[in-house]
Amino acid sequence: MKNLIYKAEQTHSLSKDELILLLENDDCSEDLFQAADRVRQKFVGDEIHLRGLIEFSNICKNNCCYCGLRRDNSNLKRYRLSVQDILETANIGKRLGFQTLVLQSGEDLHFSLAVMTEIIKAIKSLGFSLTLSVGEKSKEEYLAYRKAGADRFLLRIETTDKKLYQELDPGMDWNVRKACLDDIKSVGMEVGSGCLVGLPGQTISSLADDILFFKQIDADMIGIGPFIPHPDTPLKDAKVGSFFLALKVMALTRLLLPDINIPATTAMETLAPNGQIKALQAGANVIMPNITQKSVRQFYQLYPGKSETNCACENIVNELKQKFEAIGRRISQNCGTSPHFIARSLKSLENTSTSENKALEN
Repeated sequence: MKNLIYKAEQTHSLSKDELILLLENDDCSEDLFQAADRVRQKFVGDEIHLRGLIEFSNICKNNCCYCGLRRDNSNLKRYRLSVQDILETANIGKRLGFQTLVLQSGEDLHFSLAVMTEIIKAIKSLGFSLTLSVGEKSKEEYLAYRKAGADRFLLRIETTDKKLYQELDPGMDWNVRKACLDDIKSVGMEVGSGCLVGLPGQTISSLADDILFFKQIDADMIGIGPFIPHPDTPLKDAKVGSFFLALKVMALTRLLLPDINIPATTAMETLAPNGQIKALQAGANVIMPNITQKSVRQFYQLYPGKSETNCACENIVNELKQKFEAIGRRISQNCGTSPHFIARSLKSLENTSTSENKALEN
């Protein structure tokens, strides 16, 4: 196992069978976490990037079996922030010193292209980098978001097991999801995805496929968290996902994609004491504090028991700063563009320049 960890740290490459061996064997897990931490430090440094999270609508047209926002959950109080509410929250983020905001919602059809571009332009005028997480859209919509100023887009695949995806995401199509990720990349936004660890019916083999999928799509940011069953979903009686296994999937993702951004997800903090700090010591370099209005924050319930639900924004930032200092890390003062995205963009420019030069020579 130690030889495989060394190989991953040095070459950033493992076969599916090698990934399965490391995921199944816990004897060298601490070695794995330490290797991921070294790679994190080498490629993205010791700074931790804070992303202020605004959950602006919990209304969703989809009916995913693992998600508390699912369309058929009649027990959830629904809300939708106005454009003014969103911008007021963005200004709170500005006051707290955030460089990046994340706008996240269910797939709420109320937010048309015109409304979304209005919001994007207004937030960009405040000087933020902006990540969107609003679901499956057309390529034309993604392009419009990019032209309006959106920098990144997060669209989690959740699982690369197509059969499992079909079972857990009724009415949705895995191939459409994948095509959306391709479209996001093609319009020039940073590409984000991720997976849940511990879904009913999920195998170690499919988790290995997830990691390889992230490498195949050339992702710039990946979020990984343990599955936590919600009482108002069809999976309410399912077993809680393993925090430890989720941490291993995250660490292996860091080893294979050394220069991407990886958040220490809120689900990890919800499931384990100091879960986010443990993730930061096993490859993660991003935290997304929730700055959504406290009056509605409790209703964005992907899963129960979500941490930060009742915390004041100011307290969250101060507490995080103290925790970071205790492990020798510090809050970044820049927007935290993925080094992988920067390298990919430069390579694309070089290739374009080379092609143009050849055309001129001919």
